[in-house]
Amino acid sequence: MTRTILAVAAIVLGASVALAQAGAPHAPMGPPPGPPPPYQLRPAYPAGDRTAAGGNGKVLFEAHCGYCHLAGGMGTNLVTKQQMMMGRTPDQGLLANRTDLTADYVKAVVRGGKGAMPTQTRVDITDAELDAVAKYLGKAG
Repeated sequence: MTRTILAVAAIVLGASVALAQAGAPHAPMGPPPGPPPPYQLRPAYPAGDRTAAGGNGKVLFEAHCGYCHLAGGMGTNLVTKQQMMMGRTPDQGLLANRTDLTADYVKAVVRGGKGAMPTQTRVDITDAELDAVAKYLGKAG
C-alpha cells in the first residue's frame, strides 16, 4: 500500500513539473546588460611588493577603496548625505574631490573604522599602501 502511494505521488509530481515547464513563458530576449557600475569595477592591483613605499595613491585607492568610495558606492552615498546635511555640494561625497581631509585623518578612519565603514587591517591594506592613499586623499595637509 505504501509503495503504491509513493509511486502515484512520484508520477503526479513528475507530471506536474513537466506541465509547469511546458507552459512556462520564456523571458523576452533584450539587449545584453551594460557594463557594471564603476564601484563594481576594480582595477588590477599594481605588481610588486605591497610593503614598499611610493605606490600610486590613486590606483591604490581605486583598488582597495573603490567598491565603496567610487561613484555609486555605499560609502559615497553615505558621505554625500553627510556632506549635504552640512550644506556642502554633492560632489563632496566623493573622497577624491574633498579638500578638507588630512593624511592623518584618512589613516585613523581606515585603521579604526567610522560609522558603517569597518576597520581595515594591515592585511587589507598595508601601511605603505595606506600612506600612498592618505597622501592622495589628504589634500588639507
